[in-house]
Amino acid sequence: MLVSFALIIIVGYLLSRVFESIGVPGLIGMLLAGILLGPSVLNILDEKLLNISSELRELALLIILIRAGLSLNLCDFKKMGMSALFMSFVPAIFEMSASFVLSQYFFGFSVQDAAMTAAILASASPAVIVPRMLKLMKDGYGTNKAIPQLILTSDSIDDVFNIVVFSSFLGLGNGVNISLTQILQIPISILLGISIGLLIGYIFSFVIDRISVTNITLLLLAIGFMLLGIEDSVQDIFPFSGLICTMSTAFMINAQKKETAQRVESQLNTMWSGAQIVLFALVGALVEIKTVHIAGVSALLMIVLVLIIRAIGIYLCLLGSDLNIREKLFCMITGIPKATVQAAIGGIPLAMGFANGSLILSIATIAIMFTAPLGAFLIDRLHPVLLSNDSANITMIEIETVK
Repeated sequence: MLVSFALIIIVGYLLSRVFESIGVPGLIGMLLAGILLGPSVLNILDEKLLNISSELRELALLIILIRAGLSLNLCDFKKMGMSALFMSFVPAIFEMSASFVLSQYFFGFSVQDAAMTAAILASASPAVIVPRMLKLMKDGYGTNKAIPQLILTSDSIDDVFNIVVFSSFLGLGNGVNISLTQILQIPISILLGISIGLLIGYIFSFVIDRISVTNITLLLLAIGFMLLGIEDSVQDIFPFSGLICTMSTAFMINAQKKETAQRVESQLNTMWSGAQIVLFALVGALVEIKTVHIAGVSALLMIVLVLIIRAIGIYLCLLGSDLNIREKLFCMITGIPKATVQAAIGGIPLAMGFANGSLILSIATIAIMFTAPLGAFLIDRLHPVLLSNDSANITMIEIETVK
């Protein structure tokens, strides 16, 4: 198993660098590394590693959520107003609704399979979005209207929202019929998760100064695993989301101890650079080429249609803002790339033995390989056209003032 683990890291890293050198997100190379090494092609990975892939994906998912919680700033969120609030869930609801209907039409999915597919596809990719928005902030594009900050904040909450909705549908059981009572459990689990997470984070913040940053990072991961275990134990008694509880804990730590939170986030970012290779490669290893071929054209058509619906949702969220049409178009483009969340949760239905699990994973994989490079390309090429360079404008004003 150790040799297989080493192969995943080495081949994943090398292919990611190759793809990055030609302007394609490195995660595509990581995904292809898994497909190449996995059962569908060379079949040289130890089966023991593939058997624990769900646990490794869960670790990656916790890192994503803790990073999201540590990066959220309530003051920035308030400053960006209602647009930021609506952008956090409205586009996802639009896209989920479209995916829910279309997946039943194209693939004949049950209600639950369609709901899970919708939640898997609805998230934009932090792996693609975050570094590009940070670069825009550094270069001064759209900063006067806080456009990169708007996208970073709303996408972070959007990812958490989709993951929680997915886990809620997953918790309803591997069945066809879903009752109204079960659906009502979703908002209850979200509210309980937020409340308990904020309480844990508040208590933790009193002792955090006595603990090293490395140990804080490890404790946050341990708390996350514990909360997920507790969720499984009490799900028959009351609905409770361990995922959103973990994110809320990190959010409260950031609110109480911002400097410490930034240092912890820096460690998690370093950890993520290695974890993402394992995550995307293991997802690739689970992909069945035959199933991808079956999904093929239908999956691509469905993805294009739901992206259009998501873009409409983003546009509606921005109607009351001071953004012009070009800036709104840019925000709509940032909803295209899919990758991180799809890789983290796309294989869960398959691991849990759902009849259409392999097909759902194939749809998620096609979404990653199609939208991640497309979204990255459009953001990189169009941001100078669609956004104003506010740092350049400030410089010109300073020159005119001197004159």
